[in-house]
Amino acid sequence: MPDLRLVKPSSAELSAYAAALERGWSPDNVRLEKAAAEEMAKIAADPAGFLASLDDPEAKGEPIKLPDGSTVVRLLGYRRWMWDGDFVGSIGFRWQKGTSALPAHVLGHIGYTVVPWKRNRGHATRALALLLPEAKARGLDYVELTTDTDNLPSQKVILACGGRLVERFTKAAAYGGVEGLRYRIDLR
Repeated sequence: MPDLRLVKPSSAELSAYAAALERGWSPDNVRLEKAAAEEMAKIAADPAGFLASLDDPEAKGEPIKLPDGSTVVRLLGYRRWMWDGDFVGSIGFRWQKGTSALPAHVLGHIGYTVVPWKRNRGHATRALALLLPEAKARGLDYVELTTDTDNLPSQKVILACGGRLVERFTKAAAYGGVEGLRYRIDLR
């Protein structure tokens, strides 16, 4: 496993995060460039506010914008940045209080993405492994993750962390109505 840690986003790492956005990386695997541009604008307008928005375990932030432009109520959640001495990527965790279930519009509890220049080094697997105890500590019995049917690297990450395929499903129209794979990692 690589020497990797998850860090709460802070001003100390913000310039490395912004540099990754400027290089074309996006923290959002679905909204890609649009999400990256929105984040760069938020950083430019209010760096402290941007950082605070990434750690919202009480769901006090603004609604979430889905890929089709619609908005939904924010869930409890936060992002952590993957760090190996430099910025590696981002992993997000979202949940509902008192239940492991998620609303139909939420694809999974955890989403992650690694910058292209640091892929294939085990970083996503290590980040997911580090985040699972935090999910268990929140009282969840399991977490669900989804991936595209052709995203073999992500499928390998999930399987390496104990995931099992639950179903092939059709994503909601907001996500393009395409086929996806839903995995579950039991935490009990």
